[in-house]
Amino acid sequence: MNDFDVIVIGAGAAGFMCAIEAGRRGRRVLLLDHSDKPAEKIRISGGGRCNFTNIRTAPENFLSQNTHFAKSALSRYTPSDFIAKVDAHNIAYHEKTLGQLFCDTSSKQIIDMLALEAREAGVTLRLSASVDEIKDDGAEFHLTTNEKPLRAVSLVIATGGKSIPAMGASDFAYRIAQQYGLKVTETRPALVPLTFANNLLDATKPLAGISADAEVACGKTRFREALLFTHRGLSGPSILQISSYWREGDEITINLAPDIDVGGALRNARDKTGAVGASNALAALLPKRLAEAVAANVGANGKIGEYSKMKIDALAGAVTHWRVKPVGSEGYRTAEVTLGGIDTNELSSKTMEAKTRPGLYFIGEAVDVTGWLGGYNFQWAWSSGWAAGNAV
Repeated sequence: MNDFDVIVIGAGAAGFMCAIEAGRRGRRVLLLDHSDKPAEKIRISGGGRCNFTNIRTAPENFLSQNTHFAKSALSRYTPSDFIAKVDAHNIAYHEKTLGQLFCDTSSKQIIDMLALEAREAGVTLRLSASVDEIKDDGAEFHLTTNEKPLRAVSLVIATGGKSIPAMGASDFAYRIAQQYGLKVTETRPALVPLTFANNLLDATKPLAGISADAEVACGKTRFREALLFTHRGLSGPSILQISSYWREGDEITINLAPDIDVGGALRNARDKTGAVGASNALAALLPKRLAEAVAANVGANGKIGEYSKMKIDALAGAVTHWRVKPVGSEGYRTAEVTLGGIDTNELSSKTMEAKTRPGLYFIGEAVDVTGWLGGYNFQWAWSSGWAAGNAV
C-alpha cells in the first residue's frame, strides 16, 4: 500500500495547482492522471499558446447556480498572482484582446512551469494511472488503480468535465460525487459552435469560412466579438460565448455590422450612387459574399436608387437584426468546457471541500462554475486549485 497525505486525481491546470500548493505545505502529495502526458488541455489551448488568464476576471464572468460561490477563491488567488508566477519563470506573454493573456511562444512553457514547481514541491507525478475504485473507511480513502493500491487522508478530484472526450474527458468527477451523495447540476456543452437545421444551412453553408465582427445576443445577454460561418452553422468567439447562455428552442439575434449605421449608409448610397445594385451597396459594409447572401435573403435584387425608405430599412434590419434559431450545438466533441457540475451548495467556497465528507475536495471544471471564453476558466482552475491546496 502506498500512503500519501493527499492524492490529487487529474494532472490538469487545477490539479497541478492544488498539488503544488499542498506540497509546499509539507504534505506528501501524489498527482495521478490516466493519460500518458499531463495537462493536455493546456497544451492545445489558445491555439497552442495557452490563454492562461484574463486580467479582467471578475465574478460576473462566470456562470453558476450560485453566482457568489466563486468569489472567495477568485479574490484570494487573482490573475496578478498567476502572472507573477509566469514572470518568475521568465515566460514571455502578451495581451491579445479583452484582457486575454497568451504565451508568446508555446503553451508547453506553462506545462513545464507547473511540472517544475510540482517537482520542487516534492509532488509525485504518476501518469497512465487509472483509478478503478475508491473506497472509504471514514478516516482514509483507499484507491484501487491499474498499478498499486493507494491510500490517503485527503482526496482531490480535478478530472474536469465531459468536454473533448477524444482527449480522455469523462464523467469521472460526477460519478465520485454521486458515490458520496453529492448533487450534480445539469451538465451540457459550453463554449461550443452552434448548428443549423438543413433549411437554414442551405443558405449559410456557401458562406463557410467567412468571418465578421458581430454582436450576438440571446435574451438580455450579448457579446461583441468575431463570428465565423461554418459548414454546420456558426462559430467564432461571439458564438462560443453566447452558446453558454443558449438553450434549444432559443433564438439568437445577430448584428453583422455593430459599428455601422447601416440604414444611413444605404440611404447615402441611394442618394449618391443610385445605379449601384443593392448587394453592391451592402458589400461596402460587409464581406462581398455575405452581402450578396443577405441581399438575396430579403429579395434585394434591384438598384439601390430605386429603394424606398421601407425597403432600405428592411435591408438594414437583415444586417443588424438577423434572427436565427440554431437546432443544436456540436456537442462535447468540440466544446471547450462543460457547463454545470458538482453543486456548489455541497462544497465550501473557501476550501472546495465537500461539506458532508471532510477530506474530499472537488476543483476546476468539475464544479458548477463555468467561465466565459478568454482565459477565465484557467483562472478558475488556478484559484480553486490554490484554495484546495492550502486546505488539504
